[in-house]
Amino acid sequence: MGGERVGRGRRTPVRTVAYAAGGVVLLAGCASMPDSGGLRGVESTPRQDPQVRVFAMPPGEDATPPQIVQGFLEALTSDDPDYKTARQYLTPQAAKTWQPELSTTVLSDGPEAYADPSGREDADSLTYTLSGTKVATVDAQQAYTPATGPYSKLVRLTKDTKDGQWRIDAVPQGVVMGKSDFQRNYMSVNKYYFASNTEGADAGAPPSAVADPVYVRSHVDPTTRMVRSLLDGPTTWLDPVVRSSFPTGTTLRKGAGSLTADDRGRLTVPLNDKAAGVGTGRCEEMAAQLLFTLRNLSPVVEEVELRAGGEQLCSLTQEGAETVATRGALHRPDHLYFVDGKHRLVRIAAGSSDPQSEPEPEPVPGALGEGDKALRSVAVARDERTAAGVTIDGTSLYVAPLVSGGPLGEPVLRSQGKTEKDRLTAPSWDAQGGLWVADRDPGNPRLYLLPEGEGEPLPVRTPGLDGRVQEVRVAADGVRIALVVEKGDRRSLLIGRIERSGPDGGTGGRTAVTVVELRSATPELEQVTAMSWTGDSRLVVVGREQGGVEQMKYVEVDGSTPDVPPPAALTGVKDVTASADEQTPLVAYSVDGIVRLPSGAQWQKVTEGTAPVYPG
Repeated sequence: MGGERVGRGRRTPVRTVAYAAGGVVLLAGCASMPDSGGLRGVESTPRQDPQVRVFAMPPGEDATPPQIVQGFLEALTSDDPDYKTARQYLTPQAAKTWQPELSTTVLSDGPEAYADPSGREDADSLTYTLSGTKVATVDAQQAYTPATGPYSKLVRLTKDTKDGQWRIDAVPQGVVMGKSDFQRNYMSVNKYYFASNTEGADAGAPPSAVADPVYVRSHVDPTTRMVRSLLDGPTTWLDPVVRSSFPTGTTLRKGAGSLTADDRGRLTVPLNDKAAGVGTGRCEEMAAQLLFTLRNLSPVVEEVELRAGGEQLCSLTQEGAETVATRGALHRPDHLYFVDGKHRLVRIAAGSSDPQSEPEPEPVPGALGEGDKALRSVAVARDERTAAGVTIDGTSLYVAPLVSGGPLGEPVLRSQGKTEKDRLTAPSWDAQGGLWVADRDPGNPRLYLLPEGEGEPLPVRTPGLDGRVQEVRVAADGVRIALVVEKGDRRSLLIGRIERSGPDGGTGGRTAVTVVELRSATPELEQVTAMSWTGDSRLVVVGREQGGVEQMKYVEVDGSTPDVPPPAALTGVKDVTASADEQTPLVAYSVDGIVRLPSGAQWQKVTEGTAPVYPG
């Protein structure tokens, strides 16, 4: 057995027993393994139909060490809720101490297992090394993080002196599987909390919901697991800037069991006594968090009833949740804005699917539509009442109301950069009326915030930022920001958390703003040329991999790739804009001018122009 590998080669046909009609696949690990000798396959399971359930087989009588190792690894990829089958491959003591929920390590292919070359077939203990190339990890909070580098962990097997059966007595904590098995087993779900410290929000305005993406096992009671995950609180990265309306210590009532919506889509959620006695307003915020979180799961949840202390606390529908809190995806823009051939800010109706029947673009009311200042990039506030524009040379940033006769005034920010590419980026508005822009001046590169689109620009602290900001887009929730950062010949898309602290004497008594814990959303791309938010936790990105061609794709803020088709191919893309509302077409500026991508259609030419933007 010296040096034997349980490898990534081609599987033998007897590996699986499939009952297609029942949607069940049994992983029969020990059926495909030789007792000794050559190489056999343990690569990731091919993608299955989402409705197919996969269950592992327990170890066979007198299973050999390679069969035990393979059977255990395959059991990790099954739909067994508590990994009971996987534990049957372990010794009783190892089964007690193994904690699969601590982490999931995702490899490019299924893990390979190499036997210790010094091992002997007649020994009572053998060691295997699990190896592969890391793609990502999912931690105990279910948060996804891209990863690189080699994976190497030891697995030790022992032979029971009484019955002669091999079992694993030392195993790495967590689970490990190949990328295709992970895609089959897990799905990304947004859980929702509320922005805890935003500036400029109207008193009494509904709180802003913030998406916190996590990965859960898609066939293992995802509704109940997402409710528990929501109650456990936000992930570590998001926690400093959000709050939950659930009282501290709130959990599901002991013995609550599996949560399932009834035939009317009503889900009853029994909570422990920590939630008893909350007022109606707070209870409805709690229910809104649940409804936003569960909206894309099956069966569909249309209404939530919260109970605690033996009483109903409140009940809320999906429509009611939209009045309790705001979400970016709930806002449908009225117009698409862009710069026309006369360098004015113009607009057309958003969402139109027939470019032949729509009216010509019209200049916006106010100074930015009159053409007194030639513009190269623009941004429109989310309420579509105010706009900002950067002059064609990139030197000056102007803000003006979208009303007839509205004055232009003086620029709110000027750049001293010597060339156009070293001056101001396109601006971006957050949901609280704050205007963000970066100055690319090599002598003083800075990120700025104008809290209400006016006044003295507030320099934003960016600890850990390595490079110059080339593009800025703020999420609708106001607590996350996407930056394209250039360093050397590489342009990367980074997601940062916006933290606001109390008045700081160093900023004239104003709130201090910092963008912290920047993390890559597209580690595989070396050149990001354009990007836009297109959902509560999703962006559309234009870029290319090393040695590759330009592509347009969707990415999640955690760096994962959503299980949705990418946009249709489009060449020569210079700008892209999207709305969180799924019914609003994706729009780009390419070599063909302003083009858009209606749902289920191909790219359509809209008009001539540059710098298209939806509000935000």
